Amino acid sequence: MPDITKHDPVVGSEPKINGKLISQRTLQQTPPAVKRLREIKGKALAGGPPEKIAAQREKGKLTARERITYLTDDNSFREIGLLRETRCTDFGIKDMHIKGDGVITGFATIDGRRVAIFSEDFTQLGGSLGRTHAQKIACLMRLARKARTPIIGILDSGGARIQEGVDSLDGYGEIFSENVKCSGIIPQISIVLGPCAGGAVYSPALTDFIFMVKGISRMFVTGPGVLKTATGQNIDFETLGGTAAHSSVSGVCHFEANSEQDCFRQVRELLNYLPSSRWENPSKVSTNDPENRPVQMMERICNVDSRKPYRMHHVIWWLADDNKFLEVHHSFAKNCVIGFIRLGGSSIGVVANNPAEKSGALDINSSDKIARFIRFCNNFNIPLLTLVDVPGFLPGMEQEHGGIIRHGAKILYAYCEATVPKVTLILRKAYGGAYIAMNSKMMNSDLNFALPSAEIAVMGPSGAINTLYSKQIREAKPEERDALCAKLTKEYSDKFASPYQTASTGSIDSIIEPSQSRQFLIEAFKMLEGKRVPGEHPVSGNIPL
Repeated sequence: MPDITKHDPVVGSEPKINGKLISQRTLQQTPPAVKRLREIKGKALAGGPPEKIAAQREKGKLTARERITYLTDDNSFREIGLLRETRCTDFGIKDMHIKGDGVITGFATIDGRRVAIFSEDFTQLGGSLGRTHAQKIACLMRLARKARTPIIGILDSGGARIQEGVDSLDGYGEIFSENVKCSGIIPQISIVLGPCAGGAVYSPALTDFIFMVKGISRMFVTGPGVLKTATGQNIDFETLGGTAAHSSVSGVCHFEANSEQDCFRQVRELLNYLPSSRWENPSKVSTNDPENRPVQMMERICNVDSRKPYRMHHVIWWLADDNKFLEVHHSFAKNCVIGFIRLGGSSIGVVANNPAEKSGALDINSSDKIARFIRFCNNFNIPLLTLVDVPGFLPGMEQEHGGIIRHGAKILYAYCEATVPKVTLILRKAYGGAYIAMNSKMMNSDLNFALPSAEIAVMGPSGAINTLYSKQIREAKPEERDALCAKLTKEYSDKFASPYQTASTGSIDSIIEPSQSRQFLIEAFKMLEGKRVPGEHPVSGNIPL
């Protein structure tokens, strides 16, 4: 055996082992150990059998490794756990020697930023989760938490591996535990690109954002077959747990895409607004959009009758840098709008009422949607802008019995708990308890502005006068009743619903020129930049709501 420790260290000299010169030919030969490594890794990197890969592509789906390639920067992925295998000895699984146990784990960069990523491989045992599979994911999550880097999971799995029994269920438990430990510490993103059933659905539900792709993504606790046996209901996969069901009805899905490539583009866009961990602020982006750009759209809002609808999206687009807005939960609880914009280059979380749906009233679903978004932004140092045009909480027995009190309280709790910079702009209506809930001054808001068209009151003027002057209106002559109501409504509005009245009490800091809204908001957030040091806020986690 040659002694490789005895060599001539002189730079430029011929390489030697045991004092003997080594020929260039010998140096160019690949050692047997390296050859064996390359052979083993080559087989592992190939994935499942060719027929399984072909079946995956026939469904219009990419392979697990192709997905990582599309999502991450070129040649940036570094895999860990490639050669791990299952310890299960039953049903001949151990004899298959499946390297990686159906999941790819590692680190990469996206637009130059480090991320942890795992991708389940449906071509290997249907991507089913066994104990080794779960341990690889849990290990990656622990490393991501220590490294303070976001974690992205690409899910395409048949669920728990039946052949491993309780071990597979324990594997899910280990992952859930790590999800909770990472919550509020690092951003967690789930991309569902295939089936996600049974216990598998709860790991994505514990993460911050879920992406789905039309036609290939499915999530459900109980599949159609079991459902028909248990309840007699006959329903297909797509109707039960497809993208449309979860993006618009259940609210499980935050982003829906038309293709896998479109989905990866959206993930990249989302990451641009987020920090890597709770110890960082989101990065700033340079823009050529002037901070003092007039927003004529806001003047048009002042002229719109308070009873007429408009899409809040237009307001947000006009306020944002370069008119860019990344909406979250676009199809769910449309009476409110949440998402990310930039103001003066800084990442801002937006919460707004949407008069185009249910007049912008708050209900059960919108309360949950708003509250969890506020908590996410607070966890990750993202300032909050609240745009208010709300007539109140949605009335009705369905809402009351469904727990609107309990759900509405989540907004109150989230806003009061949040310590990031908080700025509010009231556009038109701000009535009753909903005015309070939408980041009012007494809810620890930092700066509150209003347009001259704002109406701030316990209730709408027409409802108020019917309560306060019911006898006077009832006793008036029929032909005089309309004129009396109009007179009383104007008097009430001028005295009790005027923004000037609210400003006189200090509940509004300033009534601003509508066209100067963008400049006011940017300056407000700049002034509040030093409000909180990242990482010094309490860890609250981002509990599903």
